[in-house]
Amino acid sequence: MGLLAALISGLLFGVGLMVSGMANPAKVLGFLDLAGRWDPSLAFVMAGAIAVGSIAFLFAKRRKKSLLGLPMQIPGSTNVTMRLVLGSAVFGVGWGLAGFCPGPALVAMGAGFPKAWGFVAAMLGGMAVFEFLERARLSRQQA
Repeated sequence: MGLLAALISGLLFGVGLMVSGMANPAKVLGFLDLAGRWDPSLAFVMAGAIAVGSIAFLFAKRRKKSLLGLPMQIPGSTNVTMRLVLGSAVFGVGWGLAGFCPGPALVAMGAGFPKAWGFVAAMLGGMAVFEFLERARLSRQQA
């Protein structure tokens, strides 16, 4: 049942990204171009997502299990670290350069955008490099 719920949620999320224009890099770059021909329409998409997400988190924090009976996994840390700030900056630069972030890139890849294939390949490569460096850092700490 959990896998079916995840599949339906993912499909709904993907359709929402397509309908809102978040999977279209030209639309995203238009939103990020504050000094040029700024397209504010994605601000409404983000505001709606934040509103819905905030309400969902308010209810989720009060529960020990999800509606499907699975354990709730809400992050407990609220610390702002240098790693968080640098990671956010790298994410923002990548989003601004390519017009994609991970979720919309996967949707755009499935929709046949060639640029998305390159972005996803680079993203997976970056994730592999991070994983390698993180394991090396942890093994040095344990030694």
